[in-house]
Amino acid sequence: MQKIVILSFLLLSYLGHSQETIHELLKTHNKENIPYISVEELAMPKTEAILLDARELSEFKVSHLENAIHVGYEAFNLEATTALLPNKSATIVVYCSLGIRSEDIAEQLKKNGYTNVYNLFGGIFEWKNTNFKVYNKEGETENVHAFSHHWSQWLLKGNKIYD
Repeated sequence: MQKIVILSFLLLSYLGHSQETIHELLKTHNKENIPYISVEELAMPKTEAILLDARELSEFKVSHLENAIHVGYEAFNLEATTALLPNKSATIVVYCSLGIRSEDIAEQLKKNGYTNVYNLFGGIFEWKNTNFKVYNKEGETENVHAFSHHWSQWLLKGNKIYD
């Protein structure tokens, strides 16, 4: 009987979770004070933006969006970051794995007077899932740091890297 209860719980957990979308996930975790930009919109040739990667350095080293600046999350330094961004009206897109940590960093920039700050909807996972290229110091790569086994379910394409 106990096995049936456990199996039922696991099945219901799986079914309940599998129906969650990235939109629902972000709605649960974010305040949505920062507007989203879609990966498709960011990838358009006319979209000029400063890209800030709000993941940890180990994640950034595995891969990142081309020309992104690593600013981190746990050790994010607002003063050092703003020194790199003198134009407070420049378009800035902050991203992380899915768009949760990046919202926190984008909010700090907004509170510091930046007026054109966006959060990349779905983060680098959605970027890679949409077949856009990611890079490391050697060039283009298929590797993406999956953050954790729990969050990696949202990364559908590329090679999941854990460390």
